[in-house]
Amino acid sequence: MSISSKYDFKTTGAWRIFVNAYQISEKQQVQFEKYGSLLLEENEKYNITAITLVSEIVEDHFFDSLAPLKLYPMSEVKNLVDVGSGGGFPGIPLAIMCPNVQFNLVEVNLKKVYFLNLVVQELGLENVTVHTYDWRTFLRKYKGLADLFIARASLQVDELLRIFKPSSQFKSATFIYWASKKWVPTLEEKEYLNRCLSYMVGQKERQLCFFSNSNKN
Repeated sequence: MSISSKYDFKTTGAWRIFVNAYQISEKQQVQFEKYGSLLLEENEKYNITAITLVSEIVEDHFFDSLAPLKLYPMSEVKNLVDVGSGGGFPGIPLAIMCPNVQFNLVEVNLKKVYFLNLVVQELGLENVTVHTYDWRTFLRKYKGLADLFIARASLQVDELLRIFKPSSQFKSATFIYWASKKWVPTLEEKEYLNRCLSYMVGQKERQLCFFSNSNKN
């Protein structure tokens, strides 16, 4: 499949800031540009993202997805699960940057599953597997390893915290949640919440919240 040249990512100010902030290699730049072009092309056929400006894709999708690289020791992660991956955020950008980590993208929408598989193929991401399960089915059927779960604009926190149930094989994992600055945890969610760290995307302040079973021990 040929990638259209009508989407110019590299001349935008957001792109230059993004590349410098995360020291994106030439190979990774090519992958991100292909990813963005595929996203915009396929979005004309399917509703994958509401963000369609190149600069906003770089800032609100690419840049935001990589926030854990500065706030979490990703070099220690071996197997990661992106819950409700949708158009691939944050899983695909992180997979581009972390080729030694095995990524599992969980997405039940078949049109988005098709898109994710297309991206994996076109970008040559050998470290990514797409799972066509809903969240609860994935928890029952997935028998692989996972030491980190991530979720951005997908399910509610209380539903995601199922990984910490006593019967869960993933109860020792860490969970990272992309939260709005105004997000307030419930009492139940606070039981698993370790900390929330603020970061900036352009002029917008956001936060990553980290959950684990450590508070319960």
